[in-house]
Formats: sequence, C-alpha cells, structure tokens
Amino acid sequence: MAVITIDKVSRWFGNVVAVNDVSMSIGPGVTGLLGPNGAGKSTLIHLMSGFLAPSAGTVTLDGARIWRNQEVYREIGLVPERESMYDHLTGWEFVLANAELHGLIGPAGAAKRALALVDMEYAQDRPTGTYSKGMKQRVKMASALVHDPSVLLLDEPFNGMDPRQRIQLMDLLRRFGVEGRTVLFSSHILEEVEQLARHIEVVVAGRHAASGDFHRIRRLMTDRPHRYLVRSSDDRRLAAALIADASTAGIELDWKERALRVQAIDFQGFTTLLPRVAKEAGIRILTVSPADESLESVFSYLVSS
Repeated sequence: MAVITIDKVSRWFGNVVAVNDVSMSIGPGVTGLLGPNGAGKSTLIHLMSGFLAPSAGTVTLDGARIWRNQEVYREIGLVPERESMYDHLTGWEFVLANAELHGLIGPAGAAKRALALVDMEYAQDRPTGTYSKGMKQRVKMASALVHDPSVLLLDEPFNGMDPRQRIQLMDLLRRFGVEGRTVLFSSHILEEVEQLARHIEVVVAGRHAASGDFHRIRRLMTDRPHRYLVRSSDDRRLAAALIADASTAGIELDWKERALRVQAIDFQGFTTLLPRVAKEAGIRILTVSPADESLESVFSYLVSS
C-alpha cells in the first residue's frame, strides 16, 4: 500500500505561484484530481512524480522524499499530458526503452505485457509519429506500466481517446484500484471523474479547494447559488414577480444587456417558478442563459464555502 503525502507544498516559477501551500494525502484506490485549466494540476503531478522539486514543503511516498530518489521512482508510473514523444521510435521501441531504463530482468517480456494491457500490440511496429493522439496516450500508458509500479499518476489521460478507448482505460484503472494500487488522474471534466473516482481532490488557482467523496462535493457544486441572464418582453414586471419568491436571492436590471441578472438559491424552485410567473403575468420569455456555469465559478464557490 503506497501513500503519497503532500505537506504544505508550494511551487513557483519566477513571480508565478503555480501551487500555493497545498497539503493532501493520496492513498490506494482511484483518486480524481479535479480543477479548471490552469489550476495547478499538472504541477502537482510533476511534484508527486519527482519531475519537479517543491519550492517549499515536502512530497513523500511512504515517508521517503520523492525528489531525486531513484528507489522511489521505481514505484511510480507517470503518464504526462504532453503529446510530444520520440516520433522516430516505434511503439515497441519506446516501451522497451523504458523497461531497459528501469533495469528490468527480461525487458522485452515486460514491454510485450504492457503493450497488450493497453491493446496496442497491433500498432507496436509503427513509428509513434504516425499515431493518433489517443494511440499516443495508450502507448504512454504502456510505458508507465512496464515496470509494474504501485503508484500511477495520469495527467488528463483521456484526451484524444475515442469512447471505446475511454471505456477500456477506465476499466483498467478501476482494476488497478481494486488491486490496491494508488492511482491518481487529473481532469477538468466532471463527468470523467464521476465515472471513475469516488474520492476527489479539488484545486483552483493553485490552492486546495476541497477533498473527499465525489458525490458529497458534487452536491455542494449543484446546491450553490446559480446566476442567470433573463431577457423578456417586460423585464420590470418580471423582476417584481420573481423577487417575491424565496427561490431568488437577488435581481438586478442590466441596462447594457437589456436583461435581468437573477441569483437563484433554489435551482429546482427557480426553474419551476420562471415559466409559471411569466405565463400568469402574460410576459414572454425571450432567452434564459446561465451567467456563471464555468468550472472556474464552480470551484471558486467551493473555495469560498
């Protein structure tokens, strides 16, 4: 059982703070690292894999510091987000090279097993430069698995994969989790995380925003106040009717947009209220659009709560 511990870790690049005083623990099973683009997910994964030194704090695997520790590296498999590879190498040569770098006994056998595990045997003799993005992701996965690591770190692993490939990889990661391996994968897509991970770590703007059961945190995301931009045939009368209901917390008339900005604290109640009120008052609803549905706004709400 392998446990990665991040203790008060920060990492900065010049004047840019990519990770800011983050503490978390990643144990056996499948954990999702969730956050909007630019949140610091890749930096955290590079810190966990030993590719980056923390500017402050410590990153350890079972108590041993990861940075510049070759023995620890043998326990970690990394699938980076970057698509660039050694395009002149075949898939077989790429995975075999990693097996040899790890000093494995019987590297050819290990490379063959890893390629079979990700269903890439059929293309192993082709140069990786001819691969699609999804194929490159799978051969990177084979390279990360070739030394049978106890820890697997994957940075946006489903990018470029078709639906069949996604299902296959998800099944493989679930199996690893059941076997007791420590699997961490990053994503900015809620649905990907929901299908695979029960436990999640949420980061936003380099900070640790939330940690725990996915469904509990997902409810926080759903239950947060929702903001809408509503255009109608009579914004003033509509505002007067909506503000009287407990499902709305505030309404503002936006002269520039010629619309109402509505904050709803009861999502279900508001979606029922709006068409009913409009019908009773004889008001025509022209458009209703969410004003804060970006992942950034969702995670910012988690931080504030």
